[in-house]
Amino acid sequence: MSNFEDIKLYLTEKNVTLVAVSKTKPTAAILALYDRGQRDFGENKVQELREKYEEMPKDIRWHLIGHLQSNKVKYIAEWVYMIHSVDSLSLLEEINKQAAKHNRIIPCLLQTYIAKEETKFGMDEAELHALLQSSTFAGLKNISINGLMGMATNTSDEEIIRAEFLHLKAIFSTLKQTYFNEASQFSMLSMGMSSDYKIAVECGSSMVRIGSLLFGERQ
Repeated sequence: MSNFEDIKLYLTEKNVTLVAVSKTKPTAAILALYDRGQRDFGENKVQELREKYEEMPKDIRWHLIGHLQSNKVKYIAEWVYMIHSVDSLSLLEEINKQAAKHNRIIPCLLQTYIAKEETKFGMDEAELHALLQSSTFAGLKNISINGLMGMATNTSDEEIIRAEFLHLKAIFSTLKQTYFNEASQFSMLSMGMSSDYKIAVECGSSMVRIGSLLFGERQ
């Protein structure tokens, strides 16, 4: 975790939020960063997120960053801070339904497919427009669309990564202008991980998700 201060300083100067990705890491490792002021933590799996939420200080802002199945939303709806991985209108409907039960509005990011990899989830630009234009979306009152999330191709070719991040930034700008011009909450562009976060920041990221640089490689 020796990188934490350097990364935090760099991101603070750029006005970028750090989400510390704590998946598979023990609570002791999370608390070590918490004690140094970190409050935003990201988890991939609902079960692990729930277990850590129960054990950890309640002022932590928990981000669900992994693929989310509709039938799991109810387990985190009462307290999750933000869901990064909304990849369909039906999932957004379920989040809205569960949020309403707890009388809250859940901030969400629309996961956008930019990588040249079949294993990645997300919507393409046409699907994003279709969702935002739908009458169903217009009726959802317990969710807030706060921006987009995307993952670049897992490659060492920085030009490919940069092109994909710039593409996501362009989609973000188009959606902002078209649907959220008056909506200040649509401001988050969650892109960049341990291997490519500096490229992401250069391309306009406002939130990065960093795990291995902070915690070491996954178990």
